[in-house]
Amino acid sequence: MGKEQKKRGWGNLRHKYKLAVVDETSYEEMLRFRLSRLHVLMALSLLAVIMVGLTTLLVAFTGLREFIPGYPDGQMRQMMSRNAVRVDSLEQEVLKRDRFMEALQRVLRGDDTVRVEAGSKGWKRPEFDTIKFSMSEEERLFREEVEERERFNLGLGWTMDENGEYYHFFPPVIGVVMQGVDEAERHYGTDIVARSNARVSAVLDGVVVVAGWTLRTGHVLVIQHDNDWLSVYKHNAVLVKRQGDRVHAGEVIGLMGNSGEDTTGPHLHFELWKAGTPMNPEDFIRFE
Repeated sequence: MGKEQKKRGWGNLRHKYKLAVVDETSYEEMLRFRLSRLHVLMALSLLAVIMVGLTTLLVAFTGLREFIPGYPDGQMRQMMSRNAVRVDSLEQEVLKRDRFMEALQRVLRGDDTVRVEAGSKGWKRPEFDTIKFSMSEEERLFREEVEERERFNLGLGWTMDENGEYYHFFPPVIGVVMQGVDEAERHYGTDIVARSNARVSAVLDGVVVVAGWTLRTGHVLVIQHDNDWLSVYKHNAVLVKRQGDRVHAGEVIGLMGNSGEDTTGPHLHFELWKAGTPMNPEDFIRFE
């Protein structure tokens, strides 16, 4: 019985019917079709596929898609793009902050000075830490003689300004001068390279007027001295004084570092200003 019913059902689908269009007045057949139920189902299925395809194309390539609930319009897409850029910038700033905090913790613990490259995993020791300086016996004896003779000579001597005031500048750090003042290049200070984590000292008594962070120069500290003298200390690894603190000549104000984008290695960028005019620090201070 089951097979017979199946054959009968399939036969009904394939059974042909005549569809005719007859003129009402003359009863003449104008059109005539022979169709089966299967043909009708296939035609309807094909029509449905075509309609779905056309609707998809209209929605995908025309402005009709903006009328679909939940689909973002042009303004929303622009906002999403701006938000993506902002999130990426925030991630970069957070990464820089994390690297800075980790470096600060290592400095406070007394570890070696190291540098973290963007996108790197872990710490990478800079190449300049591998530099070895050799010294001959004659040079060593000469250095000992000079150091013994100049042990209490902190600068080039007493300096007198136009008001008749005398000053004795304390060297901010003892090291090697790598670059001096060059006003043509807008380089108004002296770059001094010293040992890792060298202490940075105030050159005169004064008050800290700036103690903060900038993207280009890193940790910066500015001290206002008497009679319009101003000293600037840039690229520090850490600052131990805050704005408003009073400091004395020779007092430690920070540690030499490599902070900021405008630096190629650990050094101190030191500037000396008098009444708004940049002065050459090498005319007043002996750094070596």
